[in-house]
Amino acid sequence: MPGLMRQLRGLGGCTTPIRLDGHRTEVDTATGQILHSLTASDLPAGNLLVRCNNRRATRCPACAETYRRDTYQLITAGLRGGKGTPERVATHPRVFATFTAPSFGPVHNRPTKGRCRCGTVHPADAPELGTPIDPETYDYEAAVLWNAHASKIWARFSIYLRREVAKRAGLSQRAFRDHARVSFAKVAEYQRRGAIHFHAVIRLDGPDGGDTPPPAWATTDLLADAIRAAATAADVPGPVIDGRAHTFAFGTQLDIRPIRSADFDGGTELTERAVAAYIAKYATKGAETATGTLDRPIKFLAELGGKSIPDHARRLIRTAWTLGARKDLEELRLRAWAHMLGFRGHFSTKTRRYSTTLGALRTARAEWRRLQAAIARSEEHPVPADPDEDTTLVLAHWAFAGTGLTRGEEWLAASLAPDTTEGDFAG
Repeated sequence: MPGLMRQLRGLGGCTTPIRLDGHRTEVDTATGQILHSLTASDLPAGNLLVRCNNRRATRCPACAETYRRDTYQLITAGLRGGKGTPERVATHPRVFATFTAPSFGPVHNRPTKGRCRCGTVHPADAPELGTPIDPETYDYEAAVLWNAHASKIWARFSIYLRREVAKRAGLSQRAFRDHARVSFAKVAEYQRRGAIHFHAVIRLDGPDGGDTPPPAWATTDLLADAIRAAATAADVPGPVIDGRAHTFAFGTQLDIRPIRSADFDGGTELTERAVAAYIAKYATKGAETATGTLDRPIKFLAELGGKSIPDHARRLIRTAWTLGARKDLEELRLRAWAHMLGFRGHFSTKTRRYSTTLGALRTARAEWRRLQAAIARSEEHPVPADPDEDTTLVLAHWAFAGTGLTRGEEWLAASLAPDTTEGDFAG
């Protein structure tokens, strides 16, 4: 029982771990001595249990919290340095920008002044918020196709942004690379109406990224002006359906705020911490959080009959499923991503020079865990001091054996306090 408790505590609260069968053996190549051996069947749970690492809070709150903290560290490093990023980035021009989707028809909302278009003053938790005032005239087709093309629009915007900055600096696009670089990190969020929009930190650096200072002409105002021009110009041609040609672009509501003032979110100071926390908050949320849709794919449309989801989300899924049957839209894979209302892009992306990576943070955490495990093993079975790692051969083979915990393991895991060591280390 103590061994099983240690194994479950090591999951950090993960509710759907991956179960693996196999073995791992460490051998000293100089002497042939087996330094350590681990077989899955000898573990208290009968398998090696590893975290699912799902970013969705609805699927695994514990792993989603780890993902959120990592995202927070990634964004923060690009704003004030750390994790291998120089502190000088805090002096570079940077803005926090929000890119929204266009309108597909009037929806119930809570305007800052006056009433909703339906004539009602909705409470903040009203279930009808974000749903169409007239579902029969709402453009569900364009809404789904917008989500499917949102990543392409962002990719085109990022190209145009470099052009616009170079133009304002009086440089050619080729020469721009020798003077400055645009770095960014963004996260996708679903609005209540089910449309994707993007939050992004965008920064101007020197030619080698955060390691070099930006040129004298690089200002926050220049960056903001270039973002507006690029967002207006970036559009992506869509398919022609039943004689109707689609073209997709960002909506007119573009919000750009310098990361230096106190005008964020109704007076809250727009500091590095506020921006990083705001972006990280959405890294673990999908369409299911905003619209009440599903958090996993469906294989058949008939599955919707047994799901308790809002009518608006149901119609968006049905529209994606119907469009997914068209051969000319095959590359969009709308049926595979119907539960995501057509969006199939990554929820968080960044340029290479913005800051550290999620992979680097995970690797550092894994190394720390291995170090702790090695210390624990050495206390139980002492080995010669300062062993040469170059002479250690690791033989391992693991195979998927299932997911989740047994009912007994679930009960025991629920009685354990989550391991906060990882959270302290990640912070």
